[in-house]
Amino acid sequence: MGTQSFNKTPNIIEVSLRSEEPPSNLQLKSVSNTILVEKKPIRDIFLNGNESFKDAEVFYSSKMNDVEKKIDTPVQAIRVDVPNKEPEHKEMFQVFLMPVSKVQNIPETPVGLAENGGNQSSPFIIANTAEASLHHLQNDCIIPVFSKDNEKTIAHQEFIGVILSAVQKVFPHYRITEPEIRVSHQIKGRTPSAIHKPVKELLEHEKTIYYERMAFIIKVPTITDIVNGDELSLTIGGVRSYNLENLYNKKSLEKFKFFIGFQNQVCMNLCVSSDGFVEDMRAGSANDLYSKALETMQSYNAELHLMEMKELAQDYLSEHQFAQLIGRSRLYQHLPKSEKQNIPLLNFNDSHINTMAKDYYEDKNFCRQEDGRVNLWDVYNLFTQANKSSYIDTFLDRNLNAFEFTKGIQQSFNDNSNYHWFLS
Repeated sequence: MGTQSFNKTPNIIEVSLRSEEPPSNLQLKSVSNTILVEKKPIRDIFLNGNESFKDAEVFYSSKMNDVEKKIDTPVQAIRVDVPNKEPEHKEMFQVFLMPVSKVQNIPETPVGLAENGGNQSSPFIIANTAEASLHHLQNDCIIPVFSKDNEKTIAHQEFIGVILSAVQKVFPHYRITEPEIRVSHQIKGRTPSAIHKPVKELLEHEKTIYYERMAFIIKVPTITDIVNGDELSLTIGGVRSYNLENLYNKKSLEKFKFFIGFQNQVCMNLCVSSDGFVEDMRAGSANDLYSKALETMQSYNAELHLMEMKELAQDYLSEHQFAQLIGRSRLYQHLPKSEKQNIPLLNFNDSHINTMAKDYYEDKNFCRQEDGRVNLWDVYNLFTQANKSSYIDTFLDRNLNAFEFTKGIQQSFNDNSNYHWFLS
């Protein structure tokens, strides 16, 4: 896919993200909206007596953590019992700061960020993307506008800044890393003073650029769990593609993709579930985007997502079944429309399927076992690993489809679901 060609270059402006006063009337509320309690300091929730933050441990409330894991940070996830209830009927909940009003304003509190570890050599997406910094987007890139009314778009750096503020609001006492940013489809231009200059004579200050597509992730490394021996870390991120906007018209609601899920630290693959992903988040302003990001994070059930991924490690495909899956997946692309309508969606093409077949034999983390079997957790990661070669605008959609498809294959072991077609 080549860079989109613009016959009429939109007007551009430079703006900075404007912050407003933070909301003051906050309450603690469970994600299920069934328990409403008065706001308490975070110290009263997680600390006892004279404990300090240095000695305290933060915990998940269910028995999802089958493996207790020590980490090098002062905060760790463990489990706790719900009083006056039988252990097998514990309710899962997550503590979030939820505003009474639906109107959200971006707080002015600066976000303290930790440096990323040594994972930059293995990015979460490859395709034709390049690494970019927030400083580069803020200082070196112009901002497209809607041509007919000259209204500015929500710039890439604004999108990232808004999500950073929302993450700090929801996880105020957790360490947050710097955003990992990937960009593609660079749109180049030049200033009016350089209109007659040959390309080779252009000076740096006479060049203008912006990126049509951008994806980023922000990690919360102190919220972790283990699935099938792989460490997962809570991750929030988003995607923006200007090619989805009509920049030659008047300003309208802009499209964003946003997710909260987990990242497999072994391979940097993203694990996204349906309740942590918004395919088309439409927003007209930064405050609107901030409110919708908060809503998505507050409705996300991390414990349920982790439990579902752990269940994938319990079921296996034989070598024959995996071969059937690969073959049927390639046939799926060429089915007549009438037949394809009766079969669940598989949003992967032949190139992805070929990569999965190769990794089934060669990948050091998710390859077959000695008897040829492969569990569904490994199959899921073969999907997400192959997906790293997708373009930015289809990346999140395919990641979500990989999770839903693998769960569908798991269901086909117990009933005659439509996913059984891929194994027959």
